[in-house]
Amino acid sequence: MKLLALDTTAEGCSAALWHDGTLYEQSTLAPRGHTRYLLPMVKELVAESGIPLSDLDAVAFGRGPGSFTGLRIATGVVQGLAYGLAIPVVPVSSLAAVAMQAVRLGYADAEAQGIAVAFDARMGEVYWGCFVSQEGTVVALGDECVTAPGSVVLPASAADHWIGAGSGWHFGAQMPESVSSVIKSSFPELYPLASDVAILGAAAWQRGEQVSAADAAPVYVRNEITWKKLPGR
Repeated sequence: MKLLALDTTAEGCSAALWHDGTLYEQSTLAPRGHTRYLLPMVKELVAESGIPLSDLDAVAFGRGPGSFTGLRIATGVVQGLAYGLAIPVVPVSSLAAVAMQAVRLGYADAEAQGIAVAFDARMGEVYWGCFVSQEGTVVALGDECVTAPGSVVLPASAADHWIGAGSGWHFGAQMPESVSSVIKSSFPELYPLASDVAILGAAAWQRGEQVSAADAAPVYVRNEITWKKLPGR
């Protein structure tokens, strides 16, 4: 299959093209440059891979949680591409993408199968999600949430050892002792990348977990925030 993946969830801006297990990727740190870099990255991926957009089977994106502005940018671009190409969209959790990155980099091994992902959500809170590494991918353990660092919890009996990943671990000292005591190590420098969105998106597409362009929407976790679709769509 051929799948294009985009992520502008956090400070990074990235795009990746998956072709039957081969990944082409472009990324840069650009907290305020997502709109400037994203489409040129897609153009470069098409040129590098030799795969025209018309050959794509689907487009995936980091659907959040994360930066509200970044999520709107990625969702708008994905909707436009999917409508124009008449292909489905695969939304991928940004927290899961970072958990996948920890697995891909070898941070989550046999001794640290649980992955607790935290993003800085501002306002003294973190976005929080827990995952377990299984056969080269990640599986969510419960729902994603937004909470104060001092209120985060790990699923009971889900894993003997844990690692932490994501920018929210800059607040690790504020987390409960019941959490910090079982964290083997933490990697606050990790942020979502389109390459991991592509890996998870390709697997989700194989399972039939795609939506139409009209139903592609960001997940903010904060319930008072809503996504307004493009006019007429």
